[in-house]
Amino acid sequence: MADRIYIVRHGETDWSALGRHTGRSNIALNSAGERQAERLRPILARVAFARVLSSPLDRARRTAELAGFEGVETSPLLCEVNYGDDDGKTRDEIRAARPGWDFFKDGPTNGETIEAAAARARAVLDELRPIPGNALVFAHGHILRILASVYVDADPAFGRHLLLRPASVSVLGREHEWPNIEVWNRTEESSRQG
Repeated sequence: MADRIYIVRHGETDWSALGRHTGRSNIALNSAGERQAERLRPILARVAFARVLSSPLDRARRTAELAGFEGVETSPLLCEVNYGDDDGKTRDEIRAARPGWDFFKDGPTNGETIEAAAARARAVLDELRPIPGNALVFAHGHILRILASVYVDADPAFGRHLLLRPASVSVLGREHEWPNIEVWNRTEESSRQG
């Protein structure tokens, strides 16, 4: 496996600021998201990467560009979970129709199953396995939470416990033979807080 896998959630969009599930809708970064992405540049410049991947969706690719990684390799495996009929809806709107709804238990209506998203995440990890050095991945909240879960051999639903803010940096590594989460959900704001 790559020495470490750095994962970056894209910067803020108008929909993410409102808590709207943004699956395959190609929503652009807003001005706050662009500033967040630019602030990633000095953080990520400190690390040498053997391979850099991004979701093909604009918000992830633009985050990569603003963070200093122009023309990155894209992979459809890193697209956000397909939310089907729930795309663009907030949690409260979904729960109005489906009381007690939990993304990681119930999944989206007429969208991708959590198991299918986990299979994509495993395929990404398989691609990164032979990389000599560090890898960097730009993608989306739910697919990255699922990717981290399967990386540590947990059930994909473990992702419900992994808050991931826009423009956050997380690091997946290993201690001895065990995969671990070295850093999680690090943002400029959390860095200032200690």
